[in-house]
Amino acid sequence: MRRNLFWLSDEQWDQIQPHLPTDVRGKERVDDRTVISGIVHVLKSGCRWSDVPSEYGPPTTIYNRFVRWAERGVWENLFNACAARGRSTYTQMIDSTHVKAHRSASGGKGGEQNQAVGRSRGGRNTKIHAVADAKGRILTFVLTGGEAHDCPIGAGLIEATHPPELLLADKGYDSAELRELLKDQGTKAVIPNRSNRKKKFRFDRKQYERRHKIENAFCRLKDFRRIATRYDKLAFVFAAAVHLAATIAWWV
Repeated sequence: MRRNLFWLSDEQWDQIQPHLPTDVRGKERVDDRTVISGIVHVLKSGCRWSDVPSEYGPPTTIYNRFVRWAERGVWENLFNACAARGRSTYTQMIDSTHVKAHRSASGGKGGEQNQAVGRSRGGRNTKIHAVADAKGRILTFVLTGGEAHDCPIGAGLIEATHPPELLLADKGYDSAELRELLKDQGTKAVIPNRSNRKKKFRFDRKQYERRHKIENAFCRLKDFRRIATRYDKLAFVFAAAVHLAATIAWWV
């Protein structure tokens, strides 16, 4: 067996298996553990689906299992179930990162805006907006085009998570509406002031120094090469890749 291939450990498999579909009809499907190991290998290495090593089985089986389960929400449900164990009630942090969209990511149904591909100074890209816990483990995320502003998207993400006592964010999230939302839910904003803000807010600089952990989280997520560069036309397929990569990186 080649040493550069990814294989799920017994401990990882024990945590993943209970969340997989069991409604098998007709012909018995190829072993789930082998197929999921092949999917993760593709995400980590960045290779084409057609180039998946033969040890994992037929490439069409690997790809079809990944996409079909993405449509059914299997990867998202797996991530949510595992990440629920780490939802911090004290400190969370929010930020976003850009992912370059490869030319193969063009042509999704409904146009680029419907597939979370946009244009910014860096060209065509997708933006991952995420909330992480105090240890820098991603709890939830949403995809937008690269031109999207952080504050409006951030407000929706914050409302979707358990309200923490502290929320760390950079000055891109310094808005009156976001601060009011945090105040209403009993969360203390640890957000520096924009340079043009007239009314300055005090914030805990020592706590703010911990915000680098979400930057580290994005770096770890982009160690998966199919996350660092988006090749998928459809947003739900790329989101499924992020869900599975985040599950492997932090939660199993």
